[in-house]
Amino acid sequence: MFCPDVLKGQRILVTGGGTGLGRAMSERLLELGAQVHICGRRSSVLEEAADSMEKLTGTRPTYSACDLRDPASVSAMVDEAWTHAPLTGLLNNAAGNFISRTEDLSPRGFDAIANTVFHGTFYVTHAVGKRWIAEKLPGSVVSIVVTWTRTGAPFVVPSAMSKAGVETMTRSLAIEWGRYGIRLNAIAPGIFATEGATARLRPGADPHSRERKGNPTGRLGELPELANLATFLFADGCRWLTGETIAIDGGQHLAQGAYFTDYLEWSDTQWADARERIREQNEKDKAMRTVEAASDKVPT
Repeated sequence: MFCPDVLKGQRILVTGGGTGLGRAMSERLLELGAQVHICGRRSSVLEEAADSMEKLTGTRPTYSACDLRDPASVSAMVDEAWTHAPLTGLLNNAAGNFISRTEDLSPRGFDAIANTVFHGTFYVTHAVGKRWIAEKLPGSVVSIVVTWTRTGAPFVVPSAMSKAGVETMTRSLAIEWGRYGIRLNAIAPGIFATEGATARLRPGADPHSRERKGNPTGRLGELPELANLATFLFADGCRWLTGETIAIDGGQHLAQGAYFTDYLEWSDTQWADARERIREQNEKDKAMRTVEAASDKVPT
């Protein structure tokens, strides 16, 4: 689909690049000649991902642990990425989400999503954009949003609100920063099944059967399809494309409208079961972070 070196000479930062969609897109960018810098909260995950990508593509990404909720951490991460070479692209992929009745949400639960998706995406975009402007360099930003910004979506209100803000940032900065040669576009993926997202958004057996049946194409997305779209948006051949959001969901939102409307039928018992499944996944992730933090403190 692309020339093997279509991204040669590009250096792209991918947030959340060690897992899920970010990892798949990072691998594809590497395959097509880009240098990639990935960031995420856990250094052990990033190291494992870097090892795997190097074996798969023959090129090793650089990486930094970073808490996107902390602007100082973001600034330090961008500084570190810049020491290897100035960035040419930014892929805002890092996110978080879980299903919940909105009346059951706590402020802490809301902030857990908004601080990463809304604030974190701006912090990274701002940190990278300022450097491009100061150094008189062009650049390209691609942000992962959702089709829920068009339709709304029940039970994921913090994510829908935050992603809407990211999409508005994309359009606004496309206008403001176009004079600097900086482009901003967004991708609104449908369902590309990953372990973390499925556990928090579709807890239960056969979690995506309804979406497969309701999708005009009769299937879910395949990760290479998403990665190829990201590649297209970064490629030099579409430098006049900016301020746009492209949906890649097999026509799901056109045919079915808002996601998660099937949860309107759930009973209190079903919601309690879903909360427990999500809690178990969160505890699993927290335990992994605790083990890593402890290992970092062991003298070598």
